[in-house]
Amino acid sequence: MTEKLNIGIVGAGYWGPNLIRNFSSLPQCHVKTVCDLDKDKLEQIKDLFPQIDTTTDYRDLTEDTEIHAIAIASPVRTHFPLAKESLLAGKHTLTEKPMASSPAECRELIEISESRNLLLMVDHTFIYSSAVRMIKEIVASGDIGELIYISSKRLNLGLFQKDINVTWDLAPHDLSIILYVMGTAPVSVNCQGKAHFNPEIEDVTNMSLEFPNGGFATIHNSWIDPNKVRTMTFVGSKKMIVYDDMEPLEKIKVYDKRVEPPPHHDPFAEFHYSYGDVYSPYLNQVEPLRSLCRKFLECTQCQCRSETSGLEALQVVQILEAATLSLKSQGCNVGINWEAGLSDDFPGLIKKECSRCNWRTLG
Repeated sequence: MTEKLNIGIVGAGYWGPNLIRNFSSLPQCHVKTVCDLDKDKLEQIKDLFPQIDTTTDYRDLTEDTEIHAIAIASPVRTHFPLAKESLLAGKHTLTEKPMASSPAECRELIEISESRNLLLMVDHTFIYSSAVRMIKEIVASGDIGELIYISSKRLNLGLFQKDINVTWDLAPHDLSIILYVMGTAPVSVNCQGKAHFNPEIEDVTNMSLEFPNGGFATIHNSWIDPNKVRTMTFVGSKKMIVYDDMEPLEKIKVYDKRVEPPPHHDPFAEFHYSYGDVYSPYLNQVEPLRSLCRKFLECTQCQCRSETSGLEALQVVQILEAATLSLKSQGCNVGINWEAGLSDDFPGLIKKECSRCNWRTLG
C-alpha cells in the first residue's frame, strides 16, 4: 500500500461533502474520486476540490486498484449493495448509519469483511465526540453513582426521508451513544409513533429500552418539532449529567442533584431531594467527524476494530428492527435475541489488544 491511503467517496449530497472535507484535511489520506448520480453536485465538488476526480459510475471506484478504501454516504437502501460490492472488491469500507436495512444484511457484510481481513466501520459520529467520551468516562468512574436511566430527545423540523421513518433516521445516533455509555445491550424494546404526512412513514416516535441490569432508556425522535433539539440526560443515584449538543461550549453539565428515599423505607415518609453544585467539564473542541475519519485511517493501517465496527452497527440495526416490529404491533414489547450475530459468531474479530490505537484487532 502507498504511504497515503487513497479513498473513494460515494455521495455528494447532504453528508458526503463533510466526509470529503475531513478526509481531505488529513495528511495520511488522499481523496481520489467522488461518485454521485447528480452531475450538478459533482460539479460543485469539483469547484471546491479541483484535484479530486468525479464520476457517476460506482465501478470506477471499485475497479480502481489505486483506491484502497470507500466511504459510503448514500440513501439507506443502497448501503448494503454498495458496501458489499466495495468489500468484494477488496476495499476497506466506511458506511453512513445505519449500516444496512436488516440484521441479515449486516451479518453478511461482517462475514465478508472478516473473511477478507478488511475494515468495516460505520459512521456513528457521536462516539468520537469529546462530550460523549467524557460522559462515558464520568459514568464508568462511578462519580454519578448507579446509572438509573437515560432520556434522549433528537428533534427537528424538516429533513424528511423518503425510504425510512424517523426512528431509522435519527435514533441510530441515540442508540449508539446509549450502547457505548452503558456498555451493554437492551433485552427488549417498545416503540410507538405516528405518520402525519406520509401514511407509510412515521415522523414522530417514542422508544423505550429495557436493559438486563434494570437499566432503562427512552428516545424521542421527531421531524415535525418547531425546535432543533439534541439533548440527553443521564440520571444517576448520586448525580445527573445533561448533554446538550446544541450548546457551542458547555455541552455537558454535571448536576449534584438526586432523589433520596426516606430512612427505614417508611412508605408514608416523603422523599428527600439533594441539591448541590453544577459544573461543566472542559472538552477538547475537535470536530467528531474528523476524529472518526482519523480513526478509520488508523484502523486500516493496524488492521483493528474500531469502536463503531460492523458488530456495533449490527446491534443498532437489531434494535431498530425490534422497534419496527413494535411500531407495527401498536407498541407491544419486543424481545431481542442477541445469541445470533454478536462477537461469539465471529471469533476471529477479537484476538488481542492493538498497541497502536488501543483497540481490539482483527486476527
